[in-house]
Amino acid sequence: MIKSIFALRIAANDEQYQQLENWLAALGLERGASWSGSRNRGAQFVAPAAGIEIALGPDYPAADFICEVADADTAYELAGKRGLKVAVPPADQSFGARLFVVEAAAGLRVAIFSYLPEARRERVPAIEGAMDARGLRFGLVVSRFNSFITERLTEGALDALRRAGASADDLTLVRVPGAFEIPSAARTLAETGRVDAVICLGCLIRGETIHYEQIATEATRGIGQSAQDTGVPHAYGVLTCENLEQAIDRAGLKAGNKGFEAAMAAVEMANLKKAVVAGKTGR
Repeated sequence: MIKSIFALRIAANDEQYQQLENWLAALGLERGASWSGSRNRGAQFVAPAAGIEIALGPDYPAADFICEVADADTAYELAGKRGLKVAVPPADQSFGARLFVVEAAAGLRVAIFSYLPEARRERVPAIEGAMDARGLRFGLVVSRFNSFITERLTEGALDALRRAGASADDLTLVRVPGAFEIPSAARTLAETGRVDAVICLGCLIRGETIHYEQIATEATRGIGQSAQDTGVPHAYGVLTCENLEQAIDRAGLKAGNKGFEAAMAAVEMANLKKAVVAGKTGR
């Protein structure tokens, strides 16, 4: 049985590999597992939802991937700021969407689109989680390893929860030695039934051995498994960085604060779970 599926793109050289890596990160994809050996290296980039789409007809774009965003024009502006090469400029499509295509090294093309307002109204109403933390309870599991980064992530998460209306009495902060211990503590916290969501915060920085890949893979797998087994939403705020500069950028500088983002995801998912159980839609 298939456990996962990823589209494979093989770079011709180190320069092209770096270009592809930077380009996929600039698109906004989350970094997954990565590895480096004596002959090969690679990295995974993941999206909230992924799969294989097949199509037939003249209206589909010439692209390797197709990516839906909230607003195509905003995404186009961001693509320009990040220096992405635009192969096809934004235009309204016959299927009720606005779409443009960006191109990277090795001819990799991604079509980015959003449905037009009138098309959205015709689609099935979505169930969505409100960004309101009032009355919800949250657990934060924070790694002490690389604490100069994880403390910034924690501050960002707490700031997000406060802004969303969370009460200090409804927050439980748990500290663990490192990222490897996060899943165990997260599961224990979720199984108490006293939290509506768990926010997992940690920081891994690549070293000279494969230890980094092993810990990153197991931490990610464990957090995801805990969420599935307990039914309690888990927000992933574990940084997996190539160097210290990347970690600092993601703990409150150029790339924002990933702790803040993880907390907001936890708020949304906690509300979404309640909405799904109650059967409330966005009508």
